[in-house]
Amino acid sequence: MGTRSITELADVIRSKNAGPFELTFDIIFKNVEIYDRVKKSGIITPELFARLYRISAEKVLNFCFFDQALAVKATIARPVSSGTAGDRDVFGAQQHAPLLEIEIPWDD
Repeated sequence: MGTRSITELADVIRSKNAGPFELTFDIIFKNVEIYDRVKKSGIITPELFARLYRISAEKVLNFCFFDQALAVKATIARPVSSGTAGDRDVFGAQQHAPLLEIEIPWDD
């Protein structure tokens, strides 16, 4: 069985602030067939977010598959609050990069 990169399967992969203390992530898929396959693969989980962002599972504050939008949504605690010393991304718009490494098992 091969794999497909999340970048091939999703239309949108983004991050943004969810207030000064949280980051939220969206992965929105191209169509229902791709979305269902990714969802059923079991690869994208709160534990995956914890591993990719090197945080404890408790810091993954929200995680869900949002069927109506063909999307995965997650919210994590920011390591540094937005706009404080040490914050390198005030808007949280550049935090999605680790998600680009996700590979989904795929047989054509």
